[in-house]
Amino acid sequence: MKAPKKHWFCLAGLLVTAATPASATVRILSMHASAPTPQPIGTQITWSVTATDSGPGPLTFQFNVAAPGESLILVKDFNAGTLSGSTWAAQPFVWVPTGTEGGYQIQVVIKDFTSRETDSMTVHFTITPLVTGSIPVVAPTANSLVALFSAPACPAGSSMRVYFRQLKANSPVTTTAWASCHPAATMTFEVAGMYPGTAYLMHAQTRTKGTVTNGPTVNFTTGPLPTSIPFPTFNVLVPPGPGTDAAEPVILWGLSQLGMETDWRDVATDLAGNILWFYATPSQQPDLLTRPLAGGGMLTIQDGAAWNPATQNGQLVRQIDLAGNITRETNAGVIQQQLLALGAADGGPCNVIPSPAPVGSACLGGFHHEVIALPNGGIALLADIEEIFPAGTQGDSSGLPVDIVGDMIVVLNADWQVVWYFDAFQHASGPPQLDINRPAVLAETCVANEAGCPPILLLGPGIAPLAKDWLHGNSLYYWQQTGDIVWSSKNQDWVMKVDYSDGAGAGDILWRMGLDGDFSFNNTNADPWPWFSHQHDVSLTGNAGTVLVFDNGDTRIAPPPIGLGPTNCQPHDCDSRGMALQFNETSMAVTPLLSSDLGVYSPADGSAQLLSNGNYFFQAPFVITLNGILNYAIEIGGVEVQGPEGYRGWRMPNLYSLN
Repeated sequence: MKAPKKHWFCLAGLLVTAATPASATVRILSMHASAPTPQPIGTQITWSVTATDSGPGPLTFQFNVAAPGESLILVKDFNAGTLSGSTWAAQPFVWVPTGTEGGYQIQVVIKDFTSRETDSMTVHFTITPLVTGSIPVVAPTANSLVALFSAPACPAGSSMRVYFRQLKANSPVTTTAWASCHPAATMTFEVAGMYPGTAYLMHAQTRTKGTVTNGPTVNFTTGPLPTSIPFPTFNVLVPPGPGTDAAEPVILWGLSQLGMETDWRDVATDLAGNILWFYATPSQQPDLLTRPLAGGGMLTIQDGAAWNPATQNGQLVRQIDLAGNITRETNAGVIQQQLLALGAADGGPCNVIPSPAPVGSACLGGFHHEVIALPNGGIALLADIEEIFPAGTQGDSSGLPVDIVGDMIVVLNADWQVVWYFDAFQHASGPPQLDINRPAVLAETCVANEAGCPPILLLGPGIAPLAKDWLHGNSLYYWQQTGDIVWSSKNQDWVMKVDYSDGAGAGDILWRMGLDGDFSFNNTNADPWPWFSHQHDVSLTGNAGTVLVFDNGDTRIAPPPIGLGPTNCQPHDCDSRGMALQFNETSMAVTPLLSSDLGVYSPADGSAQLLSNGNYFFQAPFVITLNGILNYAIEIGGVEVQGPEGYRGWRMPNLYSLN
């Protein structure tokens, strides 16, 4: 490909740079903003791009943004556009600048991954401040419970945060995270964690060499909860008492789930069940809120169009801010391309595999269950992979090749590009790794479009009719002490340590914890079923010598000969449990510190957390009752709140701080 020729021109009053090779087969035709430059901080600006491609396509579009004086960073990675006639159109790029004012650069890069041809265009766009005098300005956002607070510039070397509380006397105080000053630009914060229809006082606090100075106070009144969104009610079953952790008065409820029949939005409440934050997803589609982030914002998995027209299930990973704006996005299609570039043969696209899929063929379908933040600014996520195995694998009796669903752990760097992966099928030759002939403990299977399953894309004529849901990973935990990843496999009843070694690891499974794994269990409680099963949300607490887990108990509660069975239930036998297990990697022994009957049975989902006062918090979010599916947020020795069906939950000091 010849070197591109750079040229400058004006488009609708905007200064544009473009780089187009002399012999290009792909070319950008237009780049249009929904509002002219300049616009104030907080304005939603939608970018539309059209292009042509004489190659085979699909043509994909990537968007990068540079804040004033900074370099371009990836905001939305390459995703397939739509073709109409001979023109490709990008999916709309919605940009809401909530940082500093000044001159921004918005860049679109187009690429045909088959021909490898690219083109790019850069637009310069000016954002103006909300505040021009000495008094802060507070403005509403698209989220009626979130405000933009903008204060005059503060001195270099100082930091600023926002202090806010209800207007009524003696109301609790909340503060945002501290942010470094960057004179001469103003300081803007998203203020969240407020009740609907309520008046608040706010002021900036500036910290300089340990001295905190308060700025002028301004008022803001939140709007009502939008009537277009269904909001649940919450019931307090056990009110806060002397033993309740008062330092973490916020419950963040992940209520919306991919592939499940639920209309709820993710919300945060106080311990009395009063809503003080919500997330309205784009087009009101379900999402999977996987983790809150320090400083505000969340990581989510969402449905949406990507490269494979056969599915939209779990195709997007998005980081959102507290107002619900998408601040970063990647998708299954571009992750597949990056995995192929790293040599991950099992991680490619599914729609290029012939039908029936040949034995040995494999592909990545979508994201599921987990995205976590890493200390280096990157993320780690779970993706499903399908592989076709010979007839009879895992005891299948159809006489046809068998579709088996496995897991891939994918690590992205701070620019959200794939740098490391673990492919479970490459570690399936038997102990001490995995064993492809050890089926799911409860023989779980999946078909296309089944609730609770990832997109199943290789089934069809000539393939056994049920895909084997072999692993069903559901959580990841970065173990900072060793730089490794702890991975929970629900359908194997195992928690496993994977050799990540901060990117230098070979991906070997270093141990498997659970029934028939590598650890012995010191059954000090004389428990008839001491191990967890079909567990969720595994983490390591304290100095990483204790595993904390929500024990759903599905295998334990299954009928004999597998489990104890409903007819043999004792009070502790057939409920889900909250567990804290001390373990020793030298003696390979596990000793229970906590195995608490939660009083309800949640056959799916769940979360576990150690609170700042030493209490444990568990969420049993899928309890089937005569009144529907209910969700129980339970602090052992503290408060208990009941809500609707969900996925996970967290106790937090506020929406800016993790415990």
